[in-house]
Amino acid sequence: MSPVQENSRWPRVSKFTLSACAATVAELVTFPLDLTKTRLQIQGEGGSRQHGGNVQPPKYRGMLSTALGIVREEGPLKLWQGVTPAIYRHIVYSGGRMLAYEQLRESVLGRSEDGVFPVWKAVIGSMISGALGQFIASPTDLVKIQMQMEGRRRLEGKPPRVHGVYHAFTKILAEGGIRGLWAGWVPNVQRAALVNLGDLMTYDTVKHFLLRNTSIPDNSICHGLASICSGLVAAIMGTPADVVKTRVMNQPRDSNGRGLLYKSSTDCLVQSVRKEGFFSLYKGFLPTWFRMIKVKTSLLLQYMHLESSNNQ
Repeated sequence: MSPVQENSRWPRVSKFTLSACAATVAELVTFPLDLTKTRLQIQGEGGSRQHGGNVQPPKYRGMLSTALGIVREEGPLKLWQGVTPAIYRHIVYSGGRMLAYEQLRESVLGRSEDGVFPVWKAVIGSMISGALGQFIASPTDLVKIQMQMEGRRRLEGKPPRVHGVYHAFTKILAEGGIRGLWAGWVPNVQRAALVNLGDLMTYDTVKHFLLRNTSIPDNSICHGLASICSGLVAAIMGTPADVVKTRVMNQPRDSNGRGLLYKSSTDCLVQSVRKEGFFSLYKGFLPTWFRMIKVKTSLLLQYMHLESSNNQ
């Protein structure tokens, strides 16, 4: 390998590492919002009292009451239950997504002559990078959701389903094989594609708009405003698929790994709307949006800080 080839590879390794580290910090800070979102998305699910449940836990109608209920009934540390597979997910997903998007933007799709990345290219790059990263990371999402629901299962009088990350992976493999690890991957990939479509595309568009049409410099205020807008669009586009993903991944399964509540993601979508109404697809919207803002802002600031430190 020539020195030129070796040096050209190190920036990619560094950017992947920096992206993964920044995403890990953001995940630790915002994980209680993710757990709250998961509990809200499962709440009111048709058939959830069946298959071993004896007691129906109290229902919480909003983000704050849900988070406070978890603290009061399960303990404050339970707000971070499932954070380990979430970190594993971000190492794969966030690092790979940002690296893939940057590679697509700079080397595959290319910028226009004035140096701007066109919106239509941002759409393609966002969806491809997000979907690819999420497909690879989907097993960690499955384990995370099952761990996040353990506290609620105990309140319902159900036996523990998983005892930790290793136990969850081995149990899923034993029951459904390799294919079982990718249960719910279809809505998961759909969600990732839609979220990245709204997130990365809107972020770049708003950021360039602010820099070109206002006096706001390229600083934390600019990044913050772009993050608020991109998070809102991403949450609107991605929450329905996220609700379906969460319910499909959390549902009980038979000895062959087949779901007992839903036959497919489409069946889950239809049942949710028919039994709970259209807006059931937007359960957990607020914690989803707030978390996207915090993750995006924290991730970018941490990434820029780590990158500047790495260049010194």
